[in-house]
Amino acid sequence: MKKLPLHKAFTLLEPGPVVLITTHDGKQPNIMTISWTMVVDFTPVFAITTGPWNHSFAALRKTKECVIAIPAVDLLDQVVGVGTCSGTDTDKFAQFKLTPLKASKVQAPLIQECLANIECKLIDYNRKHGVVFLQGVAAWLDTARKERRLLHAVGDGTFIADGRKLDRRKAMASKLPAGV
Repeated sequence: MKKLPLHKAFTLLEPGPVVLITTHDGKQPNIMTISWTMVVDFTPVFAITTGPWNHSFAALRKTKECVIAIPAVDLLDQVVGVGTCSGTDTDKFAQFKLTPLKASKVQAPLIQECLANIECKLIDYNRKHGVVFLQGVAAWLDTARKERRLLHAVGDGTFIADGRKLDRRKAMASKLPAGV
């Protein structure tokens, strides 16, 4: 093995797919790109890492709700674009040609072009590490969408797309929650 500089170790543990988080501050919607995400449990509870350094964070803290929009690999350029500009001076829906759709339980919009959207309520925030815990309250999947591969950020400006699906459902059946 070759020694890896410790400051690059985070690039080895990609936590989950890159997502777009939508918020609405009461005046206008916004989108931010988040690459540090995780499923916390089956209830469903999710976690993202963000904080005051992101423009959308103020709306998330104020309204205590958002949408986790899950883009497929064909939206890579929009995902990067959204993540490299600020909602303080950019209408990201218009700039990146993304379509806001009315959500059923939160004010933040769904994103039509995404593979899936999860409406969420904020349930906790760990200030020290910038971890936001979200309770899913409604979920949507575009079953007609052809591109279904998800994006994964390595952390150094490169991305990996999901590849071939490997089925081990029978072997794991005793560990999967009912209905999954």
